[in-house]
Amino acid sequence: MFLKLNHQKLDVFQASKSFVLECHRLSKLLPPDEKFGMTSQIRRAALSVHLNIAEGCSRKYQAERKRFYEIARRFIN
Repeated sequence: MFLKLNHQKLDVFQASKSFVLECHRLSKLLPPDEKFGMTSQIRRAALSVHLNIAEGCSRKYQAERKRFYEIARRFIN
């Protein structure tokens, strides 16, 4: 029923989605005192990778796409 966009077909997009879910699962195992520290930072960084891949796919020019992919890659390295 929903529109299937090009970026959703990419293997790297599917892998980043799994990465986000795994980060959320693992961050629940951290101590409660880290709720607003490391937990939040880990979750935001993982989601940023996923969203930068999607944003890059929507760009018209190759240079723009490449820039978003480079940003996504920096969070992983």
